Amino acid sequence: MLYLDQFEDFPWSELFHNLVIGVIAIVTGVVIKFILKRSFLFFSRYWATFVIGSIVRRLSKPVGVFLPLLLLNVAIAFMKLSPTGHQQLNRVLEILLTINFCILVIQFIKVLEDGFYHNYDLSKADNLRERKLRTQLQFIRKFAVGLIIIITAAIILLSFESMRKIGAGLLTGVGIGGIIIGFAAQKSLGNLLAGFQIAFTQPLRIDDVVIVEGEWGRVEEITLTYVVVNIWDQRRLILPITYFIEKPFQNWTRVSAELLGTVFLYFDYNLPISPLREELTKILTNNPLWDKRVNVVQVTDNKEATVEVRFLMSARNSSEAFDLRCMVREHMLAFVRDNYPDSLPKTRLEYKQTS
Repeated sequence: MLYLDQFEDFPWSELFHNLVIGVIAIVTGVVIKFILKRSFLFFSRYWATFVIGSIVRRLSKPVGVFLPLLLLNVAIAFMKLSPTGHQQLNRVLEILLTINFCILVIQFIKVLEDGFYHNYDLSKADNLRERKLRTQLQFIRKFAVGLIIIITAAIILLSFESMRKIGAGLLTGVGIGGIIIGFAAQKSLGNLLAGFQIAFTQPLRIDDVVIVEGEWGRVEEITLTYVVVNIWDQRRLILPITYFIEKPFQNWTRVSAELLGTVFLYFDYNLPISPLREELTKILTNNPLWDKRVNVVQVTDNKEATVEVRFLMSARNSSEAFDLRCMVREHMLAFVRDNYPDSLPKTRLEYKQTS
């Protein structure tokens, strides 16, 4: 009978009242989100802008959660709750709204980044300015997102009374703790400062062609702590960001993507050089990889049994320069083999007849 009395005394009317208000607030938020999304999609038909599509793609989900939470937070004032229940529900909603607002700000930053990437195309041939701006933007975006997350976590933790007491206790021992944390975070701070230095002085940028640790590759990603280099055979070389401040490396696209390619071949002393110049000009003229800047054949050295001939050519970027070098090497070897077979490297033996 005691349980039956408690069941009958339960404030069912208040619970039903609160549930109705909560459901109305959530449904209203969902409807508003639906109307906003449809409005953006409608205007995108007339203003076919990339930004509108990015807003719908990036902000649809966080706004779809933020609006119901916001209206539910407003609806608490109309609910029949005890002071304790009101305080607890209000605390939960405030935390959820804070987290959702953090996600909303991060997604808005990504919308701005999408708009920048759309306006500055990285795939074009002369993309030095685009790579410079993208490197800075990526670093600023990652730093801003990290800062937003830290601030959000701090706001949530400081909303609890117990956490504020812990914080006060930690501040009491900040002297010794600060020294310990300083030593522990020394390398992390060094990486962060190196990241700032690379982002704004830019010894390397996104999509730069580099030779590092004896490997040829392109800079694929620059984070706050490390750099990812996409090696030519699709391996990924991960290096700490301080590496590019402390150690030397080759950057083939620091000023421009244009590059000179060289081919060294070794022939006998009796090979005439003029036909090689004519043949190289013929090869390059019909080759779309040549950018028509440099076309040179020179004898750069002589050994005991051979002469060293350098074929110098130019291309728009390092990938095309590599392919062009391979083609020139193949064609020149075939040309000499077919037309001057006696001029290929050989070892001479001289026999003297003695009486």
